[in-house]
Amino acid sequence: MIIVAGHLRVGTGDRERFLTLSREDIQLARTAPGCHDFVVATDPIDAERVNVYECWTDRAAMHAFRGGGPSDDLETLIVSADIGEFEVLPAPSL
Repeated sequence: MIIVAGHLRVGTGDRERFLTLSREDIQLARTAPGCHDFVVATDPIDAERVNVYECWTDRAAMHAFRGGGPSDDLETLIVSADIGEFEVLPAPSL
């Protein structure tokens, strides 16, 4: 399983526009093969921060959905990103 987690920083006043533009991608991701969860959400304290969480069965499924990455409309709103990708291995059988 692949977990993608972290946050983006957007320009002052751009967070709601970023979330609105992300809505279609969120809906598409959640129905994509191999997607267990996909969330882009506001941070309750920082008005310029957007939290990101994704859970995929494997990297192939994740890359098949992502293609070339965020659209130009979204990318122009991102000031910085601090996002990690983590592989979670199944727990050994006891």
